Amino acid sequence: MYYYMYTVEILKYVEELLREYENVCTLRVRMPISSDLSNPRNFITKISRYNKVVNKPNSMTVLDELLPISIEMAKRNCRGIWNFTNPGVISHNEILEMYRDYIDPQFKWANFNLEEQAKVIVAQRSNNELDASKLKKEFPDLLSIKDSIIKYVFEPNKKT
Repeated sequence: MYYYMYTVEILKYVEELLREYENVCTLRVRMPISSDLSNPRNFITKISRYNKVVNKPNSMTVLDELLPISIEMAKRNCRGIWNFTNPGVISHNEILEMYRDYIDPQFKWANFNLEEQAKVIVAQRSNNELDASKLKKEFPDLLSIKDSIIKYVFEPNKKT
């Protein structure tokens, strides 16, 4: 728990320092997801390997859609702090249901509550929704988190 609090405090401090520079664009990424389901750092890959997950909604970043947007942001000279997530939230169970439907029909998982989770993980976790309206205003074609995961992750990886 102390490590998590320390890390969050450092990130807040760095973000405050960067606010002082008018030529900086800070992108806040949450639970990065990519179409590469073999990548161990992919959020979907991680939770699909857990026996139990907490079913809480969160903001997330679909990299296959948002990385090209980051280049466009640089071209447009976007500045400031941006919540670099797809609009809306999605729960762990919703993702795992899609994983089962698109990738592995035999896939199973269980849930535990936050108290049970706190007993088995080292670092404290935060569950939240970041406001992506600023990004959506700049890029109106940006997909919701659910639609983006389907389009960029599950449809290309679908097992027939």
